[in-house]
Amino acid sequence: MKENLYLTFSLNNYLYGINTVDVEEIFTLPELTIVPEVPHGIIGFVNVRGEILPVIDLNIKLGYLSPDYRLTDSVVVLKCEELQLGIIVNQIHEIREISLEEITNELNQQRESVVVEQTNIIAGVVKFPDDIFILNNPRKWLEDGEIQQLISSQIYLKEEIFANYNIDELQANDTELLLLQKSIFCPNATLEEKKVFKQRADNLKISTKSHNFKNFKTLAVITLNNHLFGIDLEMVREFVDIRQVTPIPCCPTHIIGNINLRGEILTLVDLRGLLLNLPPQGVVVGSKAMVIEVEGIVAGVIVEEIYDVMFSLNLQKITAIPNSIHAINEQYCQGAAPYHEKIMSILDMPKIFLQGGLIVDEAI
Repeated sequence: MKENLYLTFSLNNYLYGINTVDVEEIFTLPELTIVPEVPHGIIGFVNVRGEILPVIDLNIKLGYLSPDYRLTDSVVVLKCEELQLGIIVNQIHEIREISLEEITNELNQQRESVVVEQTNIIAGVVKFPDDIFILNNPRKWLEDGEIQQLISSQIYLKEEIFANYNIDELQANDTELLLLQKSIFCPNATLEEKKVFKQRADNLKISTKSHNFKNFKTLAVITLNNHLFGIDLEMVREFVDIRQVTPIPCCPTHIIGNINLRGEILTLVDLRGLLLNLPPQGVVVGSKAMVIEVEGIVAGVIVEEIYDVMFSLNLQKITAIPNSIHAINEQYCQGAAPYHEKIMSILDMPKIFLQGGLIVDEAI
């Protein structure tokens, strides 16, 4: 992906952005193992497929009070040279293309000074309708001594805790008793919430232990007419709000018009006719587009809702499109795959762009 693409997310009513170059994966918040004497801001560790991941609460690092954690929170896994770091976020938003010229150190006077002072974490702010705080490279968040302290904690946990834990040896009642008696992470959570946190941690440890990670691909997941579609994230430049469309005369109905994206003129297309044999519905209030680039061809594609911006899919789980999804034009799909408790169709974007009659070559 391009180096000026930023994953945006909200935390404690603020909007943040981190360069996608630094992002490894995203998963819902699991139970964390608490270890004493760790660097400031580290709230726990989790076993992710045999690797011990330290998790940071940015609220603590930035000097805020840390609110209770929720089942709807997520962990964004970041690269940090010698190790990986996880950060807890409240909600994942879009991927945006942001140039260095748009990042400024001129923050609003109303912003708390504690944020301004954390220059090792906050690189600057982008003045969108809502300010987006841009995070520095994660390696700058910790001192060398803190990195070594985390590595030592990882070794301890890998040898002494996770290696000796076997969930199959626990009975259901024993698990509930353990949650009530020994759960330190998120102590104010209900018993049912603690069980969900713990099950997530167990799933992270064992879910893909034997898989080859070359068989994984990161997808963006969107909806069209209540159908879920997955798109290879390598082809997605960013997601944008559609504010103004200039109609193009004498074009097929799937071409909605042109949009101006920071000086770049892009053609906006509607895939519903191609994929679902439905008439284009045009742009409504709140419409978004994903900017797709395939072999040098760039266009905006209308989406109804963005379900996920970085979904890690095991390619071994791709199957033929079920007969129950009869409305999908299978010609432009690579197959179907589970997405949580639903089924999504995987779009073949190169075929759509190059063979679907989607692009009009001649200038109007």
